[in-house]
Amino acid sequence: MRIGILTSGGDCPGINATIRGVCKTAMNHYGMEVFGIHSGFRGLVDDDVIPLTEGSLTGLLNMGGTILGTSREKPFKRKNNTLTEDKPAMMLKTIEKHQLDCIVCIGGNGTQKTAAKLADTGVNVVSIPKTIDNDVWGTDVSFGFDSAVSIATDAIDRLHSTASAHQRVMVIEVMGHKAGWIALYSGMAGGGDIILLPEIPFDIHNIGDTIINRLKKGKPYSIVVVAEGIPTVNGKKAAQYIAEEIEYETGFETRETVLGYIQRGGSPTAFDRNLATRMGGHATELIAGGQFGRMVSLHGSEITSVPLGEVAGKLKLVTEDNDLVVQGRRMGICFG
Repeated sequence: MRIGILTSGGDCPGINATIRGVCKTAMNHYGMEVFGIHSGFRGLVDDDVIPLTEGSLTGLLNMGGTILGTSREKPFKRKNNTLTEDKPAMMLKTIEKHQLDCIVCIGGNGTQKTAAKLADTGVNVVSIPKTIDNDVWGTDVSFGFDSAVSIATDAIDRLHSTASAHQRVMVIEVMGHKAGWIALYSGMAGGGDIILLPEIPFDIHNIGDTIINRLKKGKPYSIVVVAEGIPTVNGKKAAQYIAEEIEYETGFETRETVLGYIQRGGSPTAFDRNLATRMGGHATELIAGGQFGRMVSLHGSEITSVPLGEVAGKLKLVTEDNDLVVQGRRMGICFG
């Protein structure tokens, strides 16, 4: 068989490990030919396809980013209810030209949606979830999440010493537009005193009271972890808005830190390397077994798969009954 592989959407630790997992399994175990598609779905539109060899995979396990490059190309997107170019037809032409029996799509929510539409055209597709936000529906964890949480937790750890030395309130903003998984996990692991998520409404007066009450208990500094997607006013960034409101409410000196793209760069953690390797291998198993139109997923400790059609357009969000939220509240952590 001849398979093509692409990476789409934002970069994230573990993509190259996944490419390696797919390709090594395909080449060494199943004797398949593998072709790399550059710049996501744009590579299928532009016929930017190259053969991959064992030599192409050297050093990928711990390498950040993606050797195939990425883009946010949405070939099925319509303008005024019409396709500006017939990109789907261009992709099918590329697939036919290279006689590709299946396309492996590695990406987040947008990629899963596009992959499902590509499958609807009759193309054999297998997808692998990739996101630091951990918001892809249908899998317990996506590779990249553990790496991002580790980076954010390390940053929070470092802010504790500065906050303590200066007796300040430190606000750290982490990624997560609609889902607060990184804020929740890094906030809990890093000993955050207040954790604000897009999914859970907050009252700024309650946050101020929490900080004042901590001072009364002899705790002169506080760590506030906020997801970038929490609601703000006048288009202000999350950390800036919360820091300004805390200073207004309490009069305490407050500083903000925005972690930004550091969270999605660099080497993946050991957990993400192994998860990426397992997911890549399972994707190739699905192809060998003719099980197309599916997304690889982690359920408990088992690598399995779910129908792509069930994934597209859905988000996995934090709920108030999440065990970390429940336990955090029991320990006195404020969630707003």
